[in-house]
Amino acid sequence: MPISVLVVDDQELMRMGLKMVLGAHPDIDVIGEAGNGDEAVRRAAELLPDVVLMDVRMPVVDGVTATARIVAAGSGVRVLVMTTFDLDEHALGALRAGASGFLLKDTPPEDLVSAIRSVAAGDAVVSPKVTKRLLDRLVAEDPTSLRDPKILDVLTAREREVLEQIALGHSNAEIAAALFLSEATVKTHVGRVLTKLGLRDRVQAVVLAYETGLVRPGS
Repeated sequence: MPISVLVVDDQELMRMGLKMVLGAHPDIDVIGEAGNGDEAVRRAAELLPDVVLMDVRMPVVDGVTATARIVAAGSGVRVLVMTTFDLDEHALGALRAGASGFLLKDTPPEDLVSAIRSVAAGDAVVSPKVTKRLLDRLVAEDPTSLRDPKILDVLTAREREVLEQIALGHSNAEIAAALFLSEATVKTHVGRVLTKLGLRDRVQAVVLAYETGLVRPGS
């Protein structure tokens, strides 16, 4: 079955371009489009696409709010947000709302297609290091964004170490080297961290690590 995609952008020309790019790939099927966040929420509920390609800055309802509503619906629809700037606080808001990652609008077509495939397969596509830069900036500007660190009490000491390594943007191989573990063991720990904290992917793990103060700006 091809990957079903809902394209959301307030600019019709942008939607047309995205549909042309994605339509050239037989494993991707653009099943609908929307011009604002409110319409995106309704269309996502009707069509249940595998992936929503979501603009973040839109009229009526913005992409961050729309992302939160789509994720909260519990349908399993995954959201990939697109933004103009890599240090866009709106993109971070979408990640906090449950998006599986974000891309810049000048992303090459082949990278966009690869990202959609990855998200549909259950992976996150935003680099944790990019997320880290966003959080370094925004947590420093807004200390009220921190959450109760007791959330992390469900983790073992080793799992907290693994979460900290994830938040620093390290790969499984890098974590294995830093903690003197095998990659298979690291993978197991990562899975347990995500499960215990109710997170969908590594990106949300990075966000939570910052919000609980496990990792501080500039770490």
